[in-house]
Amino acid sequence: MTEPGFAEILRGIDTGAVIPYLGPGVLSLCTEHSVPKSPAELVARITAQSPVPAKLRNNLGGATQFIENFKHRQTLRRAMNTAFAPAAKPNALHRFVAEQTKLRLVVYAWYDALLCQAHAARSDWALVQGASRADHRELWTRCFDASGTLASDAIAETVKENTLLLYMPLGCVWPEGNYLVSDSDYVEVLTEIDIQTPIPAAVQQLRAGRNFLFLGCRFNTQLERQMALQIMKRSSDQHWAVLADEPTKNEAHFMKIYNIQRIAEPLEEFVARLTSKDIAQ
Repeated sequence: MTEPGFAEILRGIDTGAVIPYLGPGVLSLCTEHSVPKSPAELVARITAQSPVPAKLRNNLGGATQFIENFKHRQTLRRAMNTAFAPAAKPNALHRFVAEQTKLRLVVYAWYDALLCQAHAARSDWALVQGASRADHRELWTRCFDASGTLASDAIAETVKENTLLLYMPLGCVWPEGNYLVSDSDYVEVLTEIDIQTPIPAAVQQLRAGRNFLFLGCRFNTQLERQMALQIMKRSSDQHWAVLADEPTKNEAHFMKIYNIQRIAEPLEEFVARLTSKDIAQ
């Protein structure tokens, strides 16, 4: 990436104009790999505890749907809690994001709580996470304050008080184990997401006019593309994605349509550059 382009991203992070959108690939930066860092690793971990038919073993949504149907939702939740229970420490990217006091919105599209841990020293943030309709029939999200206490008005307060909102659209192991992971979970969300019903109003407000920076994300599946598209809808018309590997045909098409510029370098190199800069300059 050219230095002018990199400087633009730095300035955007410093002013809050850039929204970091972190996916499971950011866990590749951790020195400890105690929690699953990809859908493939997660489904392998879960099916080792609860066997499923062979044709579903590599399909996270299908495998978890089988467990939910035949072994109950609580069994699935316990399996997810177990998968993300091992102790792990926030990496350099988690810590860097937590240090940026001008950010208003950060999206974290995976189930671990490392970004929340990185923000533990701060109190000026709230957490909103996707919730399964199987667990909370009338709700799309659950909202918590920085201590992990359920707080129905924390989103509105976050916007009003000019602080940070951590948005985890797939749910999170902390503080109460909410997960969008099974096929039925995805169907519920995708049926409504085009009209933005599952997207919190505060997220819609905070994304307006801002750019997204995708880190540790792929756009291989329809779910990944739809989530990214609907979350960044009505934001700005320029975004970036750090993607060292050559994109697939579907990824390249998606990125071209929605003006997501590829930064073709390894994530660890980009993060090393990011964290070595004096971002205030």
